[in-house]
Amino acid sequence: MHNPSQHQRLQNMALLAAIGLILIWGANFTVQKYLLTILEPTSFLMCRYVVMPVCALIMFRIKCGEFFPPLPRADWLPMTILGLIGHSLHTTLAAWGAHWSTPFSSSVILACGPLFTLLILRIMKLERMGARQLTGVTVACMGVMIFLSQKIMHVQWQASLGDLILLTAACSFSLYTIKTKPMIERHGSWITMGYATLIGSVPIFFITASLSWEHTAELITPTIAFILFLSVFMSAFMGWLVWGWINAVRGVSKSAPLMYLMPVVAGVFSWLITGEEFTTTKILGGLMALAGVALSQFNPNPTQK
Repeated sequence: MHNPSQHQRLQNMALLAAIGLILIWGANFTVQKYLLTILEPTSFLMCRYVVMPVCALIMFRIKCGEFFPPLPRADWLPMTILGLIGHSLHTTLAAWGAHWSTPFSSSVILACGPLFTLLILRIMKLERMGARQLTGVTVACMGVMIFLSQKIMHVQWQASLGDLILLTAACSFSLYTIKTKPMIERHGSWITMGYATLIGSVPIFFITASLSWEHTAELITPTIAFILFLSVFMSAFMGWLVWGWINAVRGVSKSAPLMYLMPVVAGVFSWLITGEEFTTTKILGGLMALAGVALSQFNPNPTQK
């Protein structure tokens, strides 16, 4: 029998968890910036892909009862492509982009991912964009151009390059999201996420380890190791598992708008901790980009071909 009070308590728990997760994710942009400054991207990626495969194997053991659940031979190639796009490419680009950019810029640009999803779906002729979606994409693109213009005008080439790399990272994750859908429909999110993580980890770990193993070992203090654990395991891995539960309880339509609070949280933490400066141009461009993304994402269901 349905219990309204129990249902409401579950909804409240999911809402509190969502707000807490947005705070953690927003703060993690500043945490990662600190780690990237100390370790540099190569060592950071090596450490990340020591932790992530272990997390994936533990998840398999808990959810599937074995460390390597069966996967049909025909799905190994598409799963490998998913791992290379979603982890090897996206995470590497995001790390280098964030290293050269700022926490707030990283959060705003990566939040533009849904725009690339729409554009890729349109290019693949899987969906048509309605008028509101087209307007949202236009507004968001103008916002991104305004956002980037300040760094370009002030000849901040490294920061500008970082932002452009982050845009490429957002595009690669959108492609990963689209390509993941049929695999999730066949095998579920646990197996898809786990194998994509394991496969994508292999090339990045061996490349980065060959370049910076000894250098990284000298830099990893107990404090750095603890911060890395919090950033990779608690925020990146456990965070997405919790977000999946939140969406299951509250529904995607109720949870998705909360993601637009993340750049705000990231900006506050970056201002308080790193002293990042916010000009009118930067704020206006960021607001326009997020508004455009929101307008395009919350459009009624697009016409499908």
